Amino acid sequence: MPRLTFSKASLQKQSINLKRYRQYLPSLDLKRQQLMAERSKAMTKLAEFEQAIQACLQFVSTDLPMLSSTIPDLTDLVKVDQVDIGSENIVGINLPVLNNLQMQVNNYSPFCRPHWVDQVVVQLKIMLELKLQHRIYLQRVSILNKAVKKISQRVNLFDKVLIPQSLQNIRKIRIFLSDAERAGVVRAKLTKQKKD
Repeated sequence: MPRLTFSKASLQKQSINLKRYRQYLPSLDLKRQQLMAERSKAMTKLAEFEQAIQACLQFVSTDLPMLSSTIPDLTDLVKVDQVDIGSENIVGINLPVLNNLQMQVNNYSPFCRPHWVDQVVVQLKIMLELKLQHRIYLQRVSILNKAVKKISQRVNLFDKVLIPQSLQNIRKIRIFLSDAERAGVVRAKLTKQKKD
């Protein structure tokens, strides 16, 4: 940290810095609050996707028990054809968002496969989309956690370090300048008394 000089120019510089810090602090704090709210929404959405995945697994285990002893080969029945992951800007932070998901169902003969394969295809599509959304929201929560941590550090820097340091520097400079002014007045009086 640069050495503090006790002058009127230094006092003015410290006052300007203090004003600037106090001006930036509310906007940083607002950004932190918005990021925390967005993180809360993302965590809620993540929990919803986890519940939907569990519900889908429960549905498959109760309504499609024949999958446990699959006689027909169901591998490569549904494939992800195209995934378009975009970016959403929230308070200056770029977050991933699923724009488009295209799946391809491989052709199968309804006469060669059991009747329940149609329901398996539907559930596979649902599960693939849920898993992809879950993964994206995990990334969002991770990015938002890092952003909240970083902005909280900045808020604390302004609130707990820079503003108190500027106030202390201003106080020291004012005391020094008032002492110097008082000493100058005393010297002037002593000089005047010696002349008389």
